[in-house]
Amino acid sequence: MAETFYITTAISYPNGKPHIGHAYEAIAADAIARFQRAQGRDVRLVTGTDEHGLKMAQTARNAGRDTLDFATEMSNHFREMCARLNISIDAFRRTTEEAHKDTARAVWTAMRESGDLYLDRYEGWYSIRDEAFYDESELIEGEGGVKLSPQGTAVEWQVEESWFFRLSKYRDFLIELNETPGFLEPESRRNEVLGFLKGNELRDLSVSRTSFDWGVDVPDSPGHVMYVWVDALCTYLTGIGFSEDRAHFDRYWPADLHLIGKDIVRFHAVYWPAFLQSAGLPLPKKIFGHGFLLHRGEKMSKSLGNVIDPLELADQFGVDALRYFLLREVSFGNDGSYSSEAIVTRCNAELANSFGNLAQRSLSMIFKNMGGVIRADLPVAEADAALAKAVADGIADLREGFARYDFSGGLDGWMRAVFACNQYVDEQAPWTLRKTDPARMEAVLMTLLRVVRDLAIALRPVVPSSIDRLLDQMGVAADARDYAALDDAGWLAALADSGFTLSQPVGVFPRLEMPATAEGE
Repeated sequence: MAETFYITTAISYPNGKPHIGHAYEAIAADAIARFQRAQGRDVRLVTGTDEHGLKMAQTARNAGRDTLDFATEMSNHFREMCARLNISIDAFRRTTEEAHKDTARAVWTAMRESGDLYLDRYEGWYSIRDEAFYDESELIEGEGGVKLSPQGTAVEWQVEESWFFRLSKYRDFLIELNETPGFLEPESRRNEVLGFLKGNELRDLSVSRTSFDWGVDVPDSPGHVMYVWVDALCTYLTGIGFSEDRAHFDRYWPADLHLIGKDIVRFHAVYWPAFLQSAGLPLPKKIFGHGFLLHRGEKMSKSLGNVIDPLELADQFGVDALRYFLLREVSFGNDGSYSSEAIVTRCNAELANSFGNLAQRSLSMIFKNMGGVIRADLPVAEADAALAKAVADGIADLREGFARYDFSGGLDGWMRAVFACNQYVDEQAPWTLRKTDPARMEAVLMTLLRVVRDLAIALRPVVPSSIDRLLDQMGVAADARDYAALDDAGWLAALADSGFTLSQPVGVFPRLEMPATAEGE
């Protein structure tokens, strides 16, 4: 039975339509999931929407909408984003589903039975936008002396009866956990969390509300609904059948990776492990907090008029071009910047001019000069073997980088292999060999067919639709496009024996043009 790999995105709060940050995280998660599938693993990729809480209820009320109807409409925008960006999700779960509510109640009951929940009175600073409480020492001063959360959001003093979770009990456990190499990455996020845990007295956490009713009812406690973060985090359990199919759940839990934005690391690296430990459930293996996407170096906001719909970018430049740019341009884990010019420049230089042109030239020459016939019985010269090694090394660099979630570094290795191929074409000059040494020309073209196929398979997790169109033209079977296929030395002979011939190739990486009016200008 194949080794499992369970990956989740953050559970998005759908009080508005998806923005480029949601798309960035979904694309990164999908590339990881596809990469792990290509490695032969049994992968589950889960995402969804976190639809409870005061902020959601207020947004619906301000719009004059029924809260559930509004949540359903907004949730569907996130489903649409996943479909449009070719995100290969295995489950999309909503916190308003009954199965999810059953999961949250079961976790709550387990924490209560552990003695970690107690009823008391809460007084403190609460940010509706963040759905989070903050200690006085964490607040910052805004204009006019107004108190703000560390995220710069408004806070208000709240007083109400509340269930509390004994978070203070888990301080030493959480410090040890976050000091464990590999649990929380990148290092900057780990340092932030450890600084918080070691520098502050860890207070018990208010985990229920009585001031509104849009949430999961607390078992045996009328008038109380669960704190939205208790509810939302349980989606990671719901996504693989916690309350529906325990055998399925037991196969995939614990999660191999929770992929989240850096602004919600504390909830995942402090609250979530404590909840799980209390409930007697295994802990996730890794949490990775990626950075933000900035538009031309600026944080996006409605007031600046630079909030971009990711589906508009996909329509302008193509889904695969957008996917490639975001993973290639940004050092994953750090903040990154994007613009129309940057997308066009990067994708034209690398996808269209370098790899796209390599593939198109190679296949066109085979079609034109060999009638599209595939041959596997040709001698291999020293230059051919050297190119094969350079490509194998570049692909190995990609795989090593992707295994560490270093997408830009992995793609650096892949591009070095592409450059080696283009240099090989220039040096071997098959258009000249056609006249002087036709047999050698055929050997060169078959070498190029091999390396183009290997480079395409390696890149498939990033730009799956384009690569599949290319591999279709090359006669590569749909079930021979994972990384195991890279070790199949007999694939070209099998293709030749099948009688397959190349048809006139069609380019799959067109050059991009700047939109008539660049976004935000």
